[in-house]
Amino acid sequence: MEDCIFCKIAAGTIPCQKVYEDSRVLAFEDIHPMAPVHIIIIPKRHVATLMDVDAEAMADLQAMMSAAQEVARLKKVDRKGFRVVVNCNEEGGQVVFHLHMHLL
Repeated sequence: MEDCIFCKIAAGTIPCQKVYEDSRVLAFEDIHPMAPVHIIIIPKRHVATLMDVDAEAMADLQAMMSAAQEVARLKKVDRKGFRVVVNCNEEGGQVVFHLHMHLL
């Protein structure tokens, strides 16, 4: 989507502080961190919300979970502990309508 900030970040037109990237997902530092470690993990393909995950997008969701494991290792919180949060829709706290997870 041309007006989606996360699509622009995934395309490289808006810079980010990358933590992890593969063919399906991108993980980067949150610009307004809510914890000492706060990483955003997005699929490169636009999916608006968790409710829009269909059979095709399920592979992206799986890749996001695998990325979360790798990011936890890279940030050295894999042993100490962390949480993964997905907000869905406005009343669920979603602000950017491009599926993403927060690793905190």
